Amino acid sequence: MTYRPKSDFLNILQARGFFDNCTDLQGLDEALIKGVVPAYIGYDATAKSLHVGHLLNIMVLRWFQKCGHKPITLMGGGTTKVGDPSFRSDERPLLDGAAIAANIAGMQQVFAKYLSYDDSAAGAVMLNNAEWLDGLNYLDFLRDVGRHFSVNRMLSFESVKSRLDREQSLSFLEFNYMILQAYDFVEIFRRHGCLLQMGGSDQWGNIVNGIDLARRIADAEIFGLTTPLLTTSDGRKMGKSQGGAIWLNADMLSPYEFWQFWRNTTDADVGRFLKLYTELPVEECDRLGALEGSDINAAKVILANEVTTLCHGADAAATAEATARDVFEKGGLGDDLPTLTLSAAELADGMSMAQLFVRSGLAKSGKDAKRLILEGGARANDALVTDAGQMISAADLAQPVKLTAGKKRHAQVVLAGA
Repeated sequence: MTYRPKSDFLNILQARGFFDNCTDLQGLDEALIKGVVPAYIGYDATAKSLHVGHLLNIMVLRWFQKCGHKPITLMGGGTTKVGDPSFRSDERPLLDGAAIAANIAGMQQVFAKYLSYDDSAAGAVMLNNAEWLDGLNYLDFLRDVGRHFSVNRMLSFESVKSRLDREQSLSFLEFNYMILQAYDFVEIFRRHGCLLQMGGSDQWGNIVNGIDLARRIADAEIFGLTTPLLTTSDGRKMGKSQGGAIWLNADMLSPYEFWQFWRNTTDADVGRFLKLYTELPVEECDRLGALEGSDINAAKVILANEVTTLCHGADAAATAEATARDVFEKGGLGDDLPTLTLSAAELADGMSMAQLFVRSGLAKSGKDAKRLILEGGARANDALVTDAGQMISAADLAQPVKLTAGKKRHAQVVLAGA
């Protein structure tokens, strides 16, 4: 970034590591200085919760609002019916209207924790692109909007090229996605004066298309800004763990497991994640990230507490820390530990240790559980489990049993009514 921005928002993005690219950095900076700028990020409703992979851009919207600007969260009620092909190796499964509506309802719970939705100048707005996409007349849309798109140019975007280079089929349905997303920008500009679309760097082609279309059919001077796609220092995609996606809704991932994800951050990522996912001053993030040895663990607890407080509240963060301390330091069972409750009927014929690890979520399959046990990574009440077929009865659960996979993943198994 050679241009030195003057606006608070762009300075924060630069200092904290959010900035990747911008279509006109100086023009956007000047607009941000002049007054309140509306900006949007779109979210397709492909699951009932957002996950940690979305959290970076949610924090961007939060900083945007804290700097006095107006964030718009766009729910993809219409575009989810098509599916974004950007950098995907295959086509997304198609969802019906009921599934999309249920997913949107689940996703909305997250945004309310990070943004203030009100009628003030900087109050957040939530939109659904089904409002304008569902009623489009296909022939009119082709004539009025489709004629502005060059197929040659669309094929040149990296998100499409990467799919074609792998010789994976790209359906005509998916190919229309970038036209629909471009049209979203035009509609939000017309309806809400939106001047900026933001998103991950994989959305660059879609964002540029939207800016070009808005200039052609609405004579709009608008902007695009992207954030980096994060991987951890060991090369893993941000937001993934051995157990799957790190969901932001408590009913899909407990606050304790969410807290543990951040507590288990690799040493090299602590400073960077503090700047991206907390609101601690940059200098403090750098100081904590530079700690070494056992001291870095204290920084990881701060990271876990700060991120969990934003997502689930201060009480949930404090409970998760207390549970972790009880489990790790005292060897006991914490109140917030992920719990599998079994009935006496389920245990009438006994249940194998391998099944317990699968049912508790510590193993993905029976094969995964057997491998974990064979490699010495499974414990029950801190004792090594050596027999995957060892049977557990209701009598064995007179007291809760703590299961451990590896060094850092825990769950407890209890008998219903015990």
